[in-house]
Amino acid sequence: MSARKPAPIPDTPLFDRAGSHRGYELNKMAMSLVSAANREAFAADEEAYLDRYKLSPEQRAAVLARDWQGMIRLGGNIFYILKISALDPMPVTAIGAAQVGMDHEDFLVERLGKERRNG
Repeated sequence: MSARKPAPIPDTPLFDRAGSHRGYELNKMAMSLVSAANREAFAADEEAYLDRYKLSPEQRAAVLARDWQGMIRLGGNIFYILKISALDPMPVTAIGAAQVGMDHEDFLVERLGKERRNG
């Protein structure tokens, strides 16, 4: 009996074995940010910090641009990528909005049922 592969969810990158291998250095770099010294080094000079890791040019550009969707597509694991977002600081809902290509305020209203802010 063979295991059936689940049907893909449209526009949703699957974090599978191939994604894990593809994103290894990106995830390793992101996980390194649990150390206060590493967070300070990253904040002081992001490009120099990224030089410590064998990121692909696309991964490097995605980190520098805070392209959350791109990082996920390039093998980033959301739990590791959140380590990068904590430095900005970036609310997790803003990353969720970026993942689905929505404005953050619209995401809060449409996906989470929040009331629209007046202002």
